[in-house]
Amino acid sequence: MSTVGFRALSTGVLTVAASVIAGAAFAQFGAPPDPRPEATLAPAPAGFDARREGVPAGAVERVEFDSKVTNGKRPASVYLPPGYSADKKYPVLYLLHGIGGNETHWPGPGNAGAILDNLIAEGKAVPMIVVMPNGRASNEPSTLFAGRGPGGPGGGAAGGPPPGGPGAGAPGAGAPGAGRGPGGPPGGAAMAVEFTAYADFERELIGDLIPYIESHYSVRADRKHRALAGLSMGGGQSLNFGLNNVDTFAFVGGFSSAPNTKPPAELVSDPKKAKRLELLWVSCGNEDGLFGISAGVHEQLAAQNVPHKWYIDSGAHTFPVWKNDLYYFSSLLFH
Repeated sequence: MSTVGFRALSTGVLTVAASVIAGAAFAQFGAPPDPRPEATLAPAPAGFDARREGVPAGAVERVEFDSKVTNGKRPASVYLPPGYSADKKYPVLYLLHGIGGNETHWPGPGNAGAILDNLIAEGKAVPMIVVMPNGRASNEPSTLFAGRGPGGPGGGAAGGPPPGGPGAGAPGAGAPGAGRGPGGPPGGAAMAVEFTAYADFERELIGDLIPYIESHYSVRADRKHRALAGLSMGGGQSLNFGLNNVDTFAFVGGFSSAPNTKPPAELVSDPKKAKRLELLWVSCGNEDGLFGISAGVHEQLAAQNVPHKWYIDSGAHTFPVWKNDLYYFSSLLFH
């Protein structure tokens, strides 16, 4: 098999594995909506997430920053747009992964680099830096996937797919509600560990990661040039953190947000503050068992007359949905 063929196969396996991990983790929280709502967000153009001949490619760097939350080094992937220059100032999108993921998931199976390269080349997106961190701020090993998930032994990169392929994260293999994994607590306790680790990332993001990025890259360091978005658990983080930090972010997006999302009334407890956002995006697939979470946020925002974008994708809790969301969301930023 050629190197290109191997890379394509590897990306496909990672995409399936990441989606299965998230789906297995949240299977206990609900079934897809019935009847299925009509999709309101069109599919992005064919090839939007693929490398194209003749389109300048940005660069993705791996960095480590000091965390006062974990008292250690923490990783992030940083996308620099084509032609990045220290003589220019760039806006920044902080883009968060889901449960079982890490700093490699958006630049890998999420194809974030190719999506941004194509949008920028077509003049549909402003050249921006995209920071894709590990959003699990904890030294505690994950027991959610039988100890093989973020930080767990034998898991390789923190937050990577469990060894053995997609089936390793399925119900019955350490997923929530599957009982006790090898050496791990019951599913409910394991999920509580994850919710805490992902919630603690708020302090790390605001206090450690953003200052690191703004001291190491040529960026516009004000709220109108910062965006925050994510998928699944990262979507919940983005809504929770973004609405809690409108002095830091002007653009916020939640893609298929997970049960870590605050209850709608708590999330939108101060409508006047939420109205300060330049863009508030909420979306979910019409076959997603977590659909009710995003729909509930939308309903609360509508009831409080908070301007926002509410979109229904065609699909389930999978990367094709999230890549579609990234395509449209990033095209709306920083204009």
